[in-house]
Amino acid sequence: MMPMMIFVISLLTLLQFFVSYTRSLIAESREHELSDQTREICGFTAKTARGDQFPRLLQLIELCPENSGDGFKVRAVALYFSLLSLALGVFRWLMVPSATGWIELERGCCTYAAAVALDRRIAYNRTIMAQQAGH
Repeated sequence: MMPMMIFVISLLTLLQFFVSYTRSLIAESREHELSDQTREICGFTAKTARGDQFPRLLQLIELCPENSGDGFKVRAVALYFSLLSLALGVFRWLMVPSATGWIELERGCCTYAAAVALDRRIAYNRTIMAQQAGH
């Protein structure tokens, strides 16, 4: 019984650190202003983003070459988004409207973070194309 309790406590502690890390990545992305082209691709107005746009943005991110090893960060935000989606389903089933509102807001923040990653990859691709055109 004791080993199981230690395992569960360790898992919950790891989850707490993962959520803190991912929320710091999302907070960092809120500082980034999206380019007009990326905003148009994503269908955003200002800094608004909806959680239902996230899967499409992940597909677009996969089409662009990775720059400066941001793949881990994108996967971390995607995992956090999946956890939020799971929690959203549970809280909708339990009919807790205050929690579902916060979760939808947080999912929108994940979507904006994915849009920032896409924007950075598009800028990286432009740089590569300019360098190749120059040679």
